[in-house]
Amino acid sequence: MSEEFHRIKRLPPYVFESVNKLKAKARAAGKDIIDFGMGNPDMPTPPHIVEKLIEAVRDPKTHRYSSSRGIPGLRRAQAAYYERRFGVTLNPETEVIATLGSKEGLANLAQAITAPGDVILCPNPSYPIHAFGFIISGAVIRSVPFESPEGFFDMLERGVRHSVPKPVALVVNYPSNPTAQVADLDFYREIVAFAQKHDIYIISDLAYAEIYFDGNPPPSILQIPGARERTVEFTSMSKTFNMPGWRMGFAVGNERLINALGRVKSYLDYGAFTPIQVAATAALNGPQECIAEIREVYKQRRDVLVDSMARSGWDIPSPPASMFAWSPIPEKFRHIGSLGFSTLLLEQADVAVAPGIGFGEYGEGFVRIGLVENEQRIRQAARGVKRLMQNADQVLAEYEERVGIKNPNLGANVVAHPNTTRAGRT
Repeated sequence: MSEEFHRIKRLPPYVFESVNKLKAKARAAGKDIIDFGMGNPDMPTPPHIVEKLIEAVRDPKTHRYSSSRGIPGLRRAQAAYYERRFGVTLNPETEVIATLGSKEGLANLAQAITAPGDVILCPNPSYPIHAFGFIISGAVIRSVPFESPEGFFDMLERGVRHSVPKPVALVVNYPSNPTAQVADLDFYREIVAFAQKHDIYIISDLAYAEIYFDGNPPPSILQIPGARERTVEFTSMSKTFNMPGWRMGFAVGNERLINALGRVKSYLDYGAFTPIQVAATAALNGPQECIAEIREVYKQRRDVLVDSMARSGWDIPSPPASMFAWSPIPEKFRHIGSLGFSTLLLEQADVAVAPGIGFGEYGEGFVRIGLVENEQRIRQAARGVKRLMQNADQVLAEYEERVGIKNPNLGANVVAHPNTTRAGRT
């Protein structure tokens, strides 16, 4: 009875948990932690959406069980969004399904379409549910590192050649969480051609469709001819409308995949609370100026983050999209790994970030910074980072002694941190 359950055994220790424990301990001690660790929007949901929720919840008829696939008006509203935003026409009855956030939809689609032992091609680093939704369902992940578009397709071909059985599906996520990389239609054309060549499904995560900063809205892979024959795409209202806790997302695309997801969901849930679905319908059909306002807030935060951290001695690449910055660890701290650097940021600068190793072994050497604090707090965080940089030698010496790491710059070999994987790029 003490043996671990089968599916739980397939899940590694949650990397972020160690940072979360340190964060809780620091707050319990009265520290003011500036938390960039989780992609949890801090801005309020636009008032007209909240008002629609209040109006709907006052109607007792909305208090009953809802529809697992989403109420018809909500599915029509999502189809209308795809028409005006991407020029993609969808049948709301057969090609659109509402999900309890995109995360739930991704996990349940994995349950619906994979059998134990099936192989899934997944980018690395990536948002954990992209891999672990399939791992929980019994599938096997073949990680595909992304260094460049050309190298990515070479690795995809290699993944197919060396996979037994042949891969069932490929996951893509642009704008990417955590890396903030973006894709254009030419890239998607190659993805679709690859999937057609090898007869595999495509699962596209487009959760950050409306968070972009370069004036070029991210496209949908469903804009590519032939994509709908093998693709399902997920979007979320969490970031677009500042509705993270509302848990409202969508899957659209291939009718067979949508039907499979609907079959699984029909056994597992009755859909989101009907007033939430009514309010989400109002968000999609109502005034869209709030989306541009939210986008502008993230852009201003990005610019303040990049500028203030550079002044503190930490050069962070400016992300073109998403609500994250994907930052290389400063050279002096690289040998302690992303978890070690995240620990020092928390202990010495009162700043919480997500260690890159939590997104896959190829995320090592980086940390993810969420744009979820206001500009004043970002500048405050930069001052804390500056203190860490100024005291780096002493802080590193104390940390290295504590965890058994020797600085390679002093001529010694690195002793691996027990909670850090050093595979992949550094």
